[in-house]
Amino acid sequence: MLLIPVSDIIRRLSERGAKRVALQFPAGLARQAPGVAAALRDAGFEVIVSGDPCYGACDLALDTLTYADVLVHFGHAPVEDRSSVIYEPVRIDFDVGVLSRALPMLESRRVGLVTTVQHVHLVGAMAAYLGEHGIEAVVAPGDGRTPLPGQVLGCNFAAARATGADEILFVGTGVFHPTGIQLATRARVVALDPFTGEARIVDASRLVRRRAAVMAKAEDAASFGIIVSTKSGQQRMGLARRLAALSDRAFLVAMREVSPAGMLDLGFGAYVNTACPRLAYDDQIRFPVPVLTPPEFEILCGARAWEDYAIDEYLAP
Repeated sequence: MLLIPVSDIIRRLSERGAKRVALQFPAGLARQAPGVAAALRDAGFEVIVSGDPCYGACDLALDTLTYADVLVHFGHAPVEDRSSVIYEPVRIDFDVGVLSRALPMLESRRVGLVTTVQHVHLVGAMAAYLGEHGIEAVVAPGDGRTPLPGQVLGCNFAAARATGADEILFVGTGVFHPTGIQLATRARVVALDPFTGEARIVDASRLVRRRAAVMAKAEDAASFGIIVSTKSGQQRMGLARRLAALSDRAFLVAMREVSPAGMLDLGFGAYVNTACPRLAYDDQIRFPVPVLTPPEFEILCGARAWEDYAIDEYLAP
């Protein structure tokens, strides 16, 4: 079953005079590729599908533009402006009445409201629902990486911080986003899964304890590889250079895919990740040696106090 409508895509491609089209899907939408490709081919386009992993709008398959006029990137809002890329966010609906599950947990009458890109089209309806129940929902714009009001990414919580609220309601799936929101804002955070109806109060202390253990293992490493991503939307060379300058044991390492095999081959005792911030948090169990975030390496080098521990964010310039 084709869940992604293509009529708007066809119109936008036709307006650009495109003939050859590349398609890129994240893992959760990849099985839509055959149906979308068939629909576009039937509309007269030559289609090529990127088969490489895709982790977000920061991970564009720009190499496919060797064979195509336009790349259509599905599932995410833009984090960088490129004339050769069409971003096609995918909307996922739910009944905003599910917010009733979170109401008993909210302590404030004024809360920040944030969600992920799949649900930002429902922010107005969610705010209205909260208003009907006596709660003022504050929805704020983020920065250039989160262009939609109320939108947060796993690497950017600017829209949550900008609410200025002491309590924040995150509506979405998973635990990483709300944990990051709490670390980024120091606010009280309630997380609601709109599909299961499960609501819970977020406690980031468990993540911080796990990260402290990783830092302890890395402390005596003979060498540190400061990972610099070569992906277009993840490049933080300025940050990497600044981190490398903190220690004579640190060296810059360029990688496209941050993989356990690559780390083993290079042989550094520990790494500092300036690519996708979630890699260090989510994938540490896969890595053969400790992988630190930039703030954690700063703490290890004495450039930041432990009391100033912060989640790694990729903020717009």
